[in-house]
Amino acid sequence: QSGANPAGTRVRRKGGGRKRAVVLQPELPTALEALIEDAIRGDPETPLRWVSRSQRRIVRALAERGFEVSQKLVGLLLREQGYSCQANRKTREGTNHPDRDAQFAHINTVVQAAMAAGQPAISVDTKKKELVGDFKNPGRELRPKGQPEPVRVHDFELPDLGKVAPYGVYDLAANQGWVSVGVDADTAAFAVESIRRWWQQLGQARYPEAKRLVITADCGGSNGVRVRLWKRELQRFANETGLAVTVAHLPPGTSKWNRIEHRLFAAISQNWRGKPLVSHQVIVQLIGTTTTQTGLTVRCELDASRYPKGIKITDAEMAALAIERDPFHGEWNYTISPNQQPP
Repeated sequence: QSGANPAGTRVRRKGGGRKRAVVLQPELPTALEALIEDAIRGDPETPLRWVSRSQRRIVRALAERGFEVSQKLVGLLLREQGYSCQANRKTREGTNHPDRDAQFAHINTVVQAAMAAGQPAISVDTKKKELVGDFKNPGRELRPKGQPEPVRVHDFELPDLGKVAPYGVYDLAANQGWVSVGVDADTAAFAVESIRRWWQQLGQARYPEAKRLVITADCGGSNGVRVRLWKRELQRFANETGLAVTVAHLPPGTSKWNRIEHRLFAAISQNWRGKPLVSHQVIVQLIGTTTTQTGLTVRCELDASRYPKGIKITDAEMAALAIERDPFHGEWNYTISPNQQPP
C-alpha cells in the first residue's frame, strides 16, 4: 500500500526456479560434442562448424545414453557451442593451368581484332539437355493462387518425346543468338551443322564481306579440343563457305566463363522458368522469344536430323586438313583454311 517493494523487481528470490539441464547433467555438453564429432564437415578449427545430423536424431541418441533433453535444448546448446547447419559452398576451383590467364588474353586479342576488322566472332556451346514433356522446370511463374502447374512426379524420359540438345551460337558483336534444337546425339557434326545454319540464316547477311570466322569454345563436349570429328567438320564448313575458321578454346575448367553462357543461355533459362517444356514447338517458341533489355534477339530452329555417334577419323583424314596451329598453345588455338580437296 505504501509503494515500497523490498524484494525489488524480481518475482522469485535469486537462485529460485529449476536448474539448467547442463547443471543437473554436467556431462551433457561433452556427450553432445562427442556425439556429433564424426559429423563435422570442413575445418574443425573454424569458429563455426557444420553438423549433418538432425536435432531429433541427436535427442534420441542422447536419450539412449541416459540424458534427458528436448529438441529445443539441443538446438540451444548447439548454438552456444558454435554449431550450425549449412549448405555446401563452391569455392575450390581446383588446379589452374599455368597459362590460363595468358590464354584468356589471347582470346580477347583475337576477338577484338576480328570485331575491329568487321569479321564475325561467335561463341558456341551446348546448353544442358532437356526432357521433353510435362516435367518440372525450375523457377516460379505467376499463376492464380493455389493453382500451380501440375507436372509429373518422376523425371523419366518419355520414349515418344525424348530429350533435346540446344546448341547455341552467339554473335559477340551483334548481340544476337542462334539455337539449333537437336533431337539426336550431341556430336561434333551436329555442332558444326548448327554453326552452318547460323551462317546461312544470319551470319552471311550480316557479314557479306567476311573472309574469316573466329570461334570461341570450351575444351570439352562436342566442340572439344581433342575431338577429331570437330576439326574434320570445320574443314568441310570452311570449304563450303570459303571462310578461314579460327578457333580459340577456353582453358580447361573455365567453361562457365564462355560468353554464351551468361549472355544467351542465362536469358533463355530465365525466359522459360517455371514452364514445362511439353513439346518441341514450345521449346522453339520459348527460346525464340527470349530478349533482354540490352537488345538480345534469338532465332531458334528445330534440327530433326540424325547424327550417328562413334564416327572414327583416321590419321590420313587428319593429315589432309588445312590446319595451321598457333605458336601459343597450338592445341587450343588453330586456323582451318579452305582447301581444294575434300577431307
